[in-house]
Amino acid sequence: MKAGIVGLPNVGKSTLFNCLSNAKAQSANFPFCTIEPNIGVVNVPDPRLEKLEELVNPEKVVPATVDIVDIAGLVKGASKGEGLGNQFLGNIRECNAIIHVLRCFDNDNIVHVDGNVNPIRDKETIDIELQLKDLETVEKRLEKVNRAAKTGNKEAQTEQGLLNRIREALLQAKSARTVVPANEEESVLMEDFQLITTKPVLYVCNVDEGSAVSGNQYVDKVREMVKEEQAEVIVLAVGTEADITELETYEERKMFLEDVGLAEPGASVLIRAAYKLLNQQTYFTAGVKEVRAWTINVGDTAPKAASVIHTDFEKGFIRAEVIAYNDYVQFGSESKVKEAGKLRVEGKEYIVKDGDVMHFRFNV
Repeated sequence: MKAGIVGLPNVGKSTLFNCLSNAKAQSANFPFCTIEPNIGVVNVPDPRLEKLEELVNPEKVVPATVDIVDIAGLVKGASKGEGLGNQFLGNIRECNAIIHVLRCFDNDNIVHVDGNVNPIRDKETIDIELQLKDLETVEKRLEKVNRAAKTGNKEAQTEQGLLNRIREALLQAKSARTVVPANEEESVLMEDFQLITTKPVLYVCNVDEGSAVSGNQYVDKVREMVKEEQAEVIVLAVGTEADITELETYEERKMFLEDVGLAEPGASVLIRAAYKLLNQQTYFTAGVKEVRAWTINVGDTAPKAASVIHTDFEKGFIRAEVIAYNDYVQFGSESKVKEAGKLRVEGKEYIVKDGDVMHFRFNV
């Protein structure tokens, strides 16, 4: 599962990517400096993992991770191949969610590709390019489906109906995610279409340091604009975040954050939000050899969760021994949890909850 960072050139995408992944994507004051998508495997900050480490004192700790892709800046006309449009749009298509960075700061030293700072216009520019690409995809698919629908094929008629509703939304400059599938069949079709504008989106307002805590007038306009989308908006001073990553020690970083008025780096907030955007959650295994966070999809059953450790765990699944994270912390150890009768034995139908501490019994 990957989240792709998109936006116009010079809005702070590559600088943000560097902060998140400590990879060294080029960060330069001109468009198209990031030609190939850079992928960073980013640790997900989780205080629960630190608490389990404190209680168990293991030999090693392994956090959950999320893949972040830095995609080069889109420009007007990208859907028609302007700039490096087709390549970038292809890279976005391969991602599961979109992190849309909007420039919400003034700085005469950093060129804006459209001449002045206007995050609302910038958002519309990107949205329109993505919508136009989806419209092209939908119309190509309709050409084939229309022929089959004329013959009375019921499946083709269902697909035709859904495609026409999506087409209508796109023509009104609305994203495909605004079209709600009427039933399970349409939900499956919607996924099969792999449209860019059905992907969940998170907006990152890149602000100056003075606006890092409470935002600014640009941020207010963005929040107002995305109300209908029910999308999350995160305020981040990307330049400040870059300064934080340069500091050597935890103490220095903490002092810097206190000076700015932040409880934690904005990058940590963003990583957790991206993880959630990808519909992912965490369960833990905790032993003296290793305390580890494992990534699963929200709604996964116990056998599915076991398969991320090893496929044999799913094939030969017998049962899962489960401790709620809060119970583990309250009683302080696995043995004390057992004594208190708080360890549960769950079967194949159990839906794993975020933060569960688990052991699997299996037989292959």
